[in-house]
Amino acid sequence: MKQGRRTMLGLALLGTINPLLAAPKRPAAASPLPPGVARQLDAELAAIAADPACQLASLSVLAIRNGKICYEQQFGQRVIGQDGAPGKPVDRNTLFRIASISKMMTTLGLMRLVEDGKLNLDADVSDYLGFTLRNPHFPERPITLRTLLTHRSSLRDDAGYSYPAATALKDVLVPGSRLYGEGGMWAANAGPGDYFTYCNLGWGVIGTVMERVTGERFDRLMKRLLLDPLGLQGGYNPADLPPPVLANVATLYRKRTTDTEIWDPNGPWIAQADDYSNKPVQQPPGIENYVIGANATPFSPTGGLRISAHDMGVIMLMMMNGGVHNGRRVLKQATLDQMFTRQWTYDGTGGNGDSLDGLFNCWGLGNEQFPDDPSNGTRIVEGGGFAAVGHLGDAYGLMSVFAADLKNRNGMIALVGGTSTDPQAYKGKYSALARFQEQILTGMYRRAILMQKA
Repeated sequence: MKQGRRTMLGLALLGTINPLLAAPKRPAAASPLPPGVARQLDAELAAIAADPACQLASLSVLAIRNGKICYEQQFGQRVIGQDGAPGKPVDRNTLFRIASISKMMTTLGLMRLVEDGKLNLDADVSDYLGFTLRNPHFPERPITLRTLLTHRSSLRDDAGYSYPAATALKDVLVPGSRLYGEGGMWAANAGPGDYFTYCNLGWGVIGTVMERVTGERFDRLMKRLLLDPLGLQGGYNPADLPPPVLANVATLYRKRTTDTEIWDPNGPWIAQADDYSNKPVQQPPGIENYVIGANATPFSPTGGLRISAHDMGVIMLMMMNGGVHNGRRVLKQATLDQMFTRQWTYDGTGGNGDSLDGLFNCWGLGNEQFPDDPSNGTRIVEGGGFAAVGHLGDAYGLMSVFAADLKNRNGMIALVGGTSTDPQAYKGKYSALARFQEQILTGMYRRAILMQKA
């Protein structure tokens, strides 16, 4: 982004509080930045959010330095005022549907079950599911949680990855079953363990396994395993959120139609998901007949967690503190070490996986890794210096980043609630991220973690 685009016009177009004119109220941080540095970062992020080249509907960020939250800020509106209705600003407690970062959160819950001896990462998942799960092209090779968590199970999303509550996954996945169709959910050219292809359906299987071994519905199970022990608001089922919490869920927007998918940067913001201002939230259809352990996809273990940047920061701190939160152990250090140990690295040629144009290069168990290598697109701050683990998210206009340097106890979280321009047309300069994501992360890294002044 050029500095000339950071104009007062752009800030007016954002339609929200302007931090360049009046600094927003900021909650007290555990390790606050010097006021001058914080004001510079406020101004820099506000200008990025208001850039006419790609306006952001909303932005909520958090930075951790030396194991303490040092910066939190929000910009834009969780509900954009239209047709005379007032807008509602984002605040520290605003929840976003964080898209695929949910996969890493689901994995944290799953690893608790591994600790408890309920699951084995290398066992045949058929033993948990109650039916035989096999790629029919490689019937002799079992599918394990490890291959599911590392996107090497040979499952594919070509036939979809979310199904109604009344549908059992076995009726989709088992050859000859009533919903199997042409078998587009299975790779024909690579068996389990052979090849990385990012796959959402695998997390539907993972969530279903978790239900089978506990007898608990996935959304409630994740509250027990992860959210409640950390004292967090949110969940995978917005219909069960308390009314005050639901009222603070961000609507996700794009300046793009939902049906014909036409972008118009000069047009209105169009709600894409979680629009509860005009219609009440609904339970997943058919939930009254839900069978635990048959199909967890209605709760989207792959992308459906609603949570705030602040509460994501609590999870990040727990990880940095070796699995301990407020003196209580949530996960063992050895479990976290196992989860974030590298499982797959792209070979650079496409022989062992699909990097999706450089977006995926290194993977742990349910987490992406950014080793700060300029040769493979894993550098997420300009000039380098920040190696991290975490996850990205991209769905319904939401674009999210969770990046943690666990060794040095530094981290950054950025939740964007929608864009005015197709992010694919606003690509980054040195990574597979969108340009505004590069700018947000670089600004936070320089100001909040390194505490550099402009």
